[in-house]
Amino acid sequence: MKILVVGNGAREHTICWKLKQSSKLSKLYCAPGNAGISQIAECVDIKADDLQNLVEYSVNNNIELVVVGPEVPLVAGLVDMLNEKEIMAFGPVKAGAKFEGSKSYSKDFMKKYSIPSARYEAYTDSQKAIEDLNKFNTPIVVKADGLAAGKGVLICETITEAKEAIKSIMDKKQFGDAGNTVVIEEFLRGIEASLLCFVDGKNIIPMESARDYKKAYDEDKGLNTGGMGCFSPNTIFTEELNKYIKENILNRTLNGFLKENIEFKGVLFIGLMIENNQAKVLEYNTRFGDPETEVVLPRLKSDLIDIMLKCIEGNLSEDDLQWKDDKCVTVVLSSGGYPESYEKGKEITGLNEVDDDIIIFHGGTKLSGNKALTDGGRVLAVTAMGKSLEEARNKVYKNIRKINFEKMEYRTDIAKI
Repeated sequence: MKILVVGNGAREHTICWKLKQSSKLSKLYCAPGNAGISQIAECVDIKADDLQNLVEYSVNNNIELVVVGPEVPLVAGLVDMLNEKEIMAFGPVKAGAKFEGSKSYSKDFMKKYSIPSARYEAYTDSQKAIEDLNKFNTPIVVKADGLAAGKGVLICETITEAKEAIKSIMDKKQFGDAGNTVVIEEFLRGIEASLLCFVDGKNIIPMESARDYKKAYDEDKGLNTGGMGCFSPNTIFTEELNKYIKENILNRTLNGFLKENIEFKGVLFIGLMIENNQAKVLEYNTRFGDPETEVVLPRLKSDLIDIMLKCIEGNLSEDDLQWKDDKCVTVVLSSGGYPESYEKGKEITGLNEVDDDIIIFHGGTKLSGNKALTDGGRVLAVTAMGKSLEEARNKVYKNIRKINFEKMEYRTDIAKI
């Protein structure tokens, strides 16, 4: 098959890396790709949000399957446009992607179908939102309703902080139009967990579990980021917890999809907060998570093309997903200053000096001649497998010391449990 992957991050590099292992693949393209992806796929100079040109390129180059990585083209309706041209696409249509595109929409859905989640209110008027803050105990969670690149969630310790967060999001437009509406939620305590699921329109089938680290610095300090590291499996998932999630979250979510006539096919990412062997939904995302993808797909034994085709055809079963027992850890190397301001264009050295069993997934990188340069906030995801989390973790940190770029930063406590 001729396959086009849309996106340019470490998630898309991981997807390309896994697709390359399939005997069904004849040619792999990625738009726009990055320095790492260019080693395994033909990169196409079309941005992920340039929907019209992506569709035209797919038609003109006889692409048989398009795999949409990021949320922006999904929410904008790229899958719908491809389907109109009778090109298969892996990812939800616009109606399904709205679960990520609007936090208030997804919270209303959770409430309607009795899916455990935090108590919330949504507001389109900043003054009304500020007036209602006394309905919530501190800490208070303030969220921009729309897409904000993983940075639109602010945890406020005081009412004063929450007021400033509302003003920043709604009045000062910190996240642009994503802040036209805000969602205010109660703060949930517990342990955060990530669950990626394949969805074929009739079934929601979980992948192996993972745990993401959102805060920029060690000990969960600093600002929220897109994710600074991850490990799989998440040790908190017990048989009792899995049963609770299936009955109270997965089955009710699927029931809601069917009742609302939403033909959801692709990946549903469920952010969870776990306490006392019960779970509440923090958020839905409608694509592979990053950096969860970098630890989940390396553990997948099955052919990813097979799985994607079965999702599209509507006949995926649990038996189609076979997993390795090995554990996996990834640590993100970021540009100094991320998630706020940071510099680009720093040369990356040491990539060819790491051990053979280390996988480096490129995020924000680009090629300049034969040099790899930084081109984003999260630059690389250094990944390793091991018989134990400790073994995988030790491999990653040993090899990070061989890699360097100016102002490189990373957390030192990923998978330290």
